[in-house]
Amino acid sequence: MPKTIHIDPVTRIEGHAKITIHLDDKGRVNDARFHVTQFRGFEKMVEGRPFTEMPSVMARICGICPVSHLIASSKACDRILAVQIPTTAILLRRVLNLAQLVQSHALNFFHLSAPDLLLGMDAPVDERNVFGVMQKHPELAKKGIWLRKFGQEIIEWLGGKRIHPAWVVPGGVNAPLASDKRDAILKRIPEAIQITRDALDLYKRILDDFPEETRTFANFPSLFMGLVNDKNELEHYSGTFRFIDAAGHIVADRVSPRDYARYIAESVEPDSYLKSPYYKPMGYENGMYRVGPLARLNIVDRCGTPLADEEWAEFRSLGRGAVLSSFHYHFARLIEILFGIEMIERLLNEPDILSKDVRAVARVNNHEGIGVSEAPRGTLIHHYKVDEHGLMTWANLIIATGHNNLAMNRGVLQVAKHFVDGKNIQEGMLNRVEAVVRAFDPCLSCSTHAVGQMPLRVELYGAEGELLDRKERAS
Repeated sequence: MPKTIHIDPVTRIEGHAKITIHLDDKGRVNDARFHVTQFRGFEKMVEGRPFTEMPSVMARICGICPVSHLIASSKACDRILAVQIPTTAILLRRVLNLAQLVQSHALNFFHLSAPDLLLGMDAPVDERNVFGVMQKHPELAKKGIWLRKFGQEIIEWLGGKRIHPAWVVPGGVNAPLASDKRDAILKRIPEAIQITRDALDLYKRILDDFPEETRTFANFPSLFMGLVNDKNELEHYSGTFRFIDAAGHIVADRVSPRDYARYIAESVEPDSYLKSPYYKPMGYENGMYRVGPLARLNIVDRCGTPLADEEWAEFRSLGRGAVLSSFHYHFARLIEILFGIEMIERLLNEPDILSKDVRAVARVNNHEGIGVSEAPRGTLIHHYKVDEHGLMTWANLIIATGHNNLAMNRGVLQVAKHFVDGKNIQEGMLNRVEAVVRAFDPCLSCSTHAVGQMPLRVELYGAEGELLDRKERAS
């Protein structure tokens, strides 16, 4: 008889999700789905609120990457003000955004993914966790904690607190950087760089231990999308969109963030609260693309800092075109940490970094604004409309994890078909299905949003597991 395996919840991710694996009567996998089971309706919640509140309100979407929402939201509000942001404010926003990148990537690699990478996919489940890493690799665990703390401290020193700082505001930031805080950050740069380079060396040493995972973890042709600067280098704050295909060929380039709706559309599925964006000119599913560190390193011509460029060249040698295996999100994440630290040092040495001119003030000059930045997990889009009084009338959010939804689902199916034997189910098999999701580092609290009415399915099961009733609402 056919049966279904449920992985509920998916562990070591931010947010709540489950996976269902459907087996045929011979125990072979014929389908697998990734279901996001939480919903947060910030787009509707903010209607009627002053747009000036949006950065602080939208930061509450998530406690892991609130800075990313602060940045994208403030940029959307900047467009509504239609003002020129002071140079120093842009520099400080960039530093804050990169600090968020460093701390979030460190969390994923050292705390969420390290149990699989260092202890093994088949390690006993009671050992395969952050405490197991601390016991067997105490020095590495300490370094991971230090590196994440480094990013969090920068956020606190600039923004006043580590989580949900209200420092980034429409028109700039609300306070300049003090010289003692700048010096404290710069003092820590050499140690942060060394820890990251050690982690990169470790990843390269253990990569040969995971040949099957590298071959099967969401390893398939897709598009890749992200921001690049005017030199086609790695960019996290501004720039334009670039889409490439699996061969590395440019599909669309120099796409203004204002035109995102011409290139990105969204679909909904009845079994998940997470929408599925796709590249509009190619249609649903055929237009599947990936975002985040893997995508960003695929689309650029270089990173733009010396140490990161050396690692990027080695990363790109993993593929003849784009690097397709999502297992290498881990590699890309570490390279981005290195880039982030190098760029923080560069920005903090800019001559205007301590200027007190950090905010432009104006009234509503546009009734619409779009703000785009690169969050740790990928491209983040905030799109707002306001009335003449500056009150929000409409909002649309396309979150990094949402961009990856189609690829995560296909990756779950690919891994399940390769590793899961329905006649001899082992825990390590199912852990690999979860691990492919962890490679994307999804943040589901951020990404479960909707405009209008979402599809909804409620199922009632009996004590023996039989389906008794089902109610559905279409989108």
